[in-house]
Amino acid sequence: MKKVLVINGPNLNMLGIREPGVYGTVSLSVIIQGLTELAEVLSVEIESFQSNHEGHIIDKIHEAFGTKDGILINPGAFTHYSYAIRDALSSVQLPTVEVHLSNIHKREEFRHHSVTAPVVIGQISGFGVQSYELGLRALLTHMQ
Repeated sequence: MKKVLVINGPNLNMLGIREPGVYGTVSLSVIIQGLTELAEVLSVEIESFQSNHEGHIIDKIHEAFGTKDGILINPGAFTHYSYAIRDALSSVQLPTVEVHLSNIHKREEFRHHSVTAPVVIGQISGFGVQSYELGLRALLTHMQ
């Protein structure tokens, strides 16, 4: 069975409360529950992790080396400036898909650029909760 690490960055623990007009009203726990149910159907094991701390995310990416087959990541605001997370993803060389609930290209100018995008397979944004589901499916298709 394939193993996928699902990483959520800063402030995603506040989903459902934080800017519902942008991010929706669904909590992160509900998103992960839905993703877990989909993973069961797709015969993949997922491990979920969320942190507001860059170093913790980097440590988790490093731990995935040799133990996971792929990564699904929503780096949150780290998307736009964390070269350290970018380098961690590049270092472990695991297939990775970046996801975002909102369409980052339709938002503030600073959100238009992703420093992590060049080291991932692809990026899915703007489909709300479905971004995670599409990301997992895309990752699994790539890994097969």
